[in-house]
Amino acid sequence: MPFTFQTVMPILLLIGSNVFMTVAWYGHLKFPHMAMWAAVMVSWGIALVEYWLAVPANRIGYGAYTAAELKTIQEVISLTVFAGFAVFVLGEKLTWNHAVGFLLIFAGAFFIFRGPLK
Repeated sequence: MPFTFQTVMPILLLIGSNVFMTVAWYGHLKFPHMAMWAAVMVSWGIALVEYWLAVPANRIGYGAYTAAELKTIQEVISLTVFAGFAVFVLGEKLTWNHAVGFLLIFAGAFFIFRGPLK
């Protein structure tokens, strides 16, 4: 697949959107004493930025990628961003179970992009 605006820009936008969404969904865990309503409102504001990146990513990428391929790209990016966030921000440790689970998901991505089995 050639490197064009329609093939590269969706990936860059999805990386950005997943960074914002991971912070929106999990960033509040660093502040357990924050009121629930405040955590929800802050998270909602951060998630709004995520939508401003994800929707154009899918609009630009659709055609160069199928909807299933775009979703697969998003999931692989999401897991990668989340794993980094869990380790570097939340201080969690990834185990071999995580590695095996992620590898199985990456294997699923391989088959999505490989095309129909013959």
